[in-house]
Amino acid sequence: MPAPSPTQTIKQDFGIGFIEITYSRPAARERIVFGDLVPFGKIWRTGANEATKIVFSEPVEMGGKKIDSGTYVLYSIPDAGSWEIILNKGLNNWGTNGYKRSEDVVRFTVTPEKIKPALESFTMDFSHIKPASCLLNIKWEKTVVSILIVAEFKTKLKAEIDEAMKTEKKPYWEAAQYYNEYELNLPMALDNVTKAIDEYKEAFWMWIYKAKIQKDMGDKAGAMTSSKKSMELAAAAKNDDYVKMNKELQKSLK
Repeated sequence: MPAPSPTQTIKQDFGIGFIEITYSRPAARERIVFGDLVPFGKIWRTGANEATKIVFSEPVEMGGKKIDSGTYVLYSIPDAGSWEIILNKGLNNWGTNGYKRSEDVVRFTVTPEKIKPALESFTMDFSHIKPASCLLNIKWEKTVVSILIVAEFKTKLKAEIDEAMKTEKKPYWEAAQYYNEYELNLPMALDNVTKAIDEYKEAFWMWIYKAKIQKDMGDKAGAMTSSKKSMELAAAAKNDDYVKMNKELQKSLK
């Protein structure tokens, strides 16, 4: 027979790894959910059937708490004005059966918000996905709880770049992005993107990246020169998107 609360697994590439959640999706079926079907103030499996599991392939920060890579059970304690979110080590628990507070890894509170229209099926998803942060959304009926997750990969990434710089094939392009986006070190970013372009002279995406760094450094003339080169190469490659982006960048430089 079809499962009344079917299981779903969602996997999101994130940072330099991924997050994966496996949970069951009960339906409201015209019932009042929070405060009735799911009582306030009591620990909830955050779904149905087995305990909901969340996997982090790399260390993260969740709810302001540092969390090592690994697999955890995701519990929650819903209430009208706040939810307590719990990561627990009880991987063999069936729902909340077997739950031990001594196995909690972290606890933190978040504020629920109202949504429209109401959701029939319990849903978890990711949104606002950026290289170093995203939101995990827990949604059902008229309520959503959004949890900020921050990737903790800068130290590892910097070590990998430094090590790769010792080899013959140096990752100048990756280094340029790292210094620009994660350390805000514009001189180092400019130096590395220039070296990357020396190896790939027709890489129009690198030329516009260089132009944006030059603009941020206050070198409008240099940025204009780089952007015009990017647009020329993009036009030759018939890449209309980069031609448009360069036109917009050049307008901002005048």
